[in-house]
Amino acid sequence: MPKKINLPVLIVIALLILIQFIPYGRQHNNPAVVQEPRWDSPQTRRFAQRECFDCHSNETTWPWYSSIAPISWLVQSNVEEGRLWLNFSEYGQMQVEASDIIEVVQAEVMPPGEYLILHPTANLSAGEQEAFLVGLQATFSGK
Repeated sequence: MPKKINLPVLIVIALLILIQFIPYGRQHNNPAVVQEPRWDSPQTRRFAQRECFDCHSNETTWPWYSSIAPISWLVQSNVEEGRLWLNFSEYGQMQVEASDIIEVVQAEVMPPGEYLILHPTANLSAGEQEAFLVGLQATFSGK
């Protein structure tokens, strides 16, 4: 009986080891910052940095677990998709409307819940969230 239990465990362990050789998810690059928005205040930038920059800038902080498959695949995919949709480090090339940025932050769609679990400092208080929204409105009102 113990052999039947041990075999599935050994197979899972072997698979976890094998998938470490798949190269995707370890290209942790941060291209140069080309142009940021003209933030209305340093506070708004700090809030954006806490909530958004890991996926929506070229200033991603890559945690240790972002090098371990299969988690690395998810993190790499999220950063690639996030930068494609909105990249605060390439503001001059931004295709998204300012109102869309404010809308997803206001609706608490961004940052996603799974991100907040692993990054509790990105979870702004109600007062900080309100100040962030006011700051985003001021920052992007000219665009």
